[in-house]
Amino acid sequence: MTGPSDRTLIDRFLEMMAAEAGAAANTIAAYRSDLSLASAVLDGGLAGAEAEALARLADEWRALATPTVARKSAALRRFFAFLRDEGHRADDPGVALPRPGATRPLPRALSHADVDQLFAVVAERVAAANPAAADLRLAALVELLYGSGLRATELVSLSRNAVAPDRPYLIVRGKGDKERLVPLSDRARAAVAAWRVHVPAERAYLFPSGRGHLTRIRLYQLIKALAADAGIPPDRVSPHVLRHAFATHLLAGGADLRALQTMLGHADIATTEIYTHVDASRLVELVTTRHPLVDLPGRRS
Repeated sequence: MTGPSDRTLIDRFLEMMAAEAGAAANTIAAYRSDLSLASAVLDGGLAGAEAEALARLADEWRALATPTVARKSAALRRFFAFLRDEGHRADDPGVALPRPGATRPLPRALSHADVDQLFAVVAERVAAANPAAADLRLAALVELLYGSGLRATELVSLSRNAVAPDRPYLIVRGKGDKERLVPLSDRARAAVAAWRVHVPAERAYLFPSGRGHLTRIRLYQLIKALAADAGIPPDRVSPHVLRHAFATHLLAGGADLRALQTMLGHADIATTEIYTHVDASRLVELVTTRHPLVDLPGRRS
């Protein structure tokens, strides 16, 4: 594989894990060790490894404890997903790695009150007589994250003219280079219009920075700072958590699971189904108030 070395790519990946995913120092150290070791033992290095080589590497882990295999496998899978998302690879060979005892964790969710607090801070800033451009940008970012459920990478890489003033949807190019339609609220269009006035016409991106666009890490930092200003523990909020909130709140409002799958850009409905487990209180309420036996005399309480 031509391009950056394994060491450079591992450093970039771990920087993303620390800043965007909020990984703990011990996790970062363990991932660095696992990735560096794999880089040393794989012929041709880690970044260019094929599925067959990774399968052979996994065979060598059989004598290790299950938690150790799970950690090593998770480190490599996340690394290859990162390479694909960043355009360093077109494929993801991490599918060849084992998932010992793997369980899909429930996503962290924000309540409607939490989201209201975030938007209240943003609204106060943009309501000023001469709002700062940075606050207008933040308003557009948050409206698109929560209102459209975009991934961080999809959001920061939007073209300058991606949002049309008369079109209630976005055409987004997501994972696997696949295009999809996502909803776009009137509020989001208004927020983008107010921000775009500050984006030079010659810039390619809606959220420019330097020679390119706003980075995911900087987006992460902006959302964390907003959470702190809204009185919400910053470790509870991130761009990905706002995407989760978009999904869980839509489901709680009665959205169709298949429609949500399309909006989120999930290739597998099983990925979307995780959101059905988040709002258990709504399921309990549905059974206790809507079940046909609820109003029958002598029913058990």
